[in-house]
Amino acid sequence: MIKGLYKSASAMIPRIKKQEIIANNLANASSPGFKRDTVFTRELSRAQARHIPRQTDWQTPMIDQVYTTFEQGNFDRTGNMLDLALEGNGFFVFQTEKGENVLSRSGNLSVSSDGYLVNSNGNRLMSDSGPINVGGGELSVSESGQVQVDQADVAAIQVVDIEDKTVLQKTGTGEFRIPDEVEITQAVEYRIRQGYLESSNVDVVKEMVDMIISYRNFEADAKSVQAQDESLEKLINNVGRVR
Repeated sequence: MIKGLYKSASAMIPRIKKQEIIANNLANASSPGFKRDTVFTRELSRAQARHIPRQTDWQTPMIDQVYTTFEQGNFDRTGNMLDLALEGNGFFVFQTEKGENVLSRSGNLSVSSDGYLVNSNGNRLMSDSGPINVGGGELSVSESGQVQVDQADVAAIQVVDIEDKTVLQKTGTGEFRIPDEVEITQAVEYRIRQGYLESSNVDVVKEMVDMIISYRNFEADAKSVQAQDESLEKLINNVGRVR
């Protein structure tokens, strides 16, 4: 493998990953509570590269990691009493059909056929004592998360936080899995706003600009590969030709 070709080709791989991440951000720009992802790419130092298995000494070792940014989105007033938004810190806790607890900032809820508050994925909203069942009465939620049905206390919404959010595992449904060894705590400095939804924190214009820049960089690397390939072709065909 020619060194220049490998360097140009290896630089194209992170660009593909970045395009995929940006496309996913744009696809979820209107998803309530969605948190955008970013890609961090850098070339490893020689000391770090020694610990990375490589097939050739010409390889340019790159590292690219996906990070989720947890900045709060804007609040959209819906007037729907089943829509909840978290202002400040924390996450809602939902229980999946398999009994697993997942975290989410999305509070677009509905009432299931058996009376439980569920999100768009069908997962049940949790209180400190379990899933919240509201039956069919008139629902109200205080800023602290106290749920009332027909003015009678039913449950208190569980709002939790985690010190290092980078360990959360993002699912394809906009929720986050909690690793087994990670401890969650009761959130502080938050309030729940009923009749609102938190919008995604995706800036569509910025994502489009980043996509164009990433594509141009990919295109430049591709042209570099093409130029080197053409030079090699001329070298093989012309050098050493008997005249």
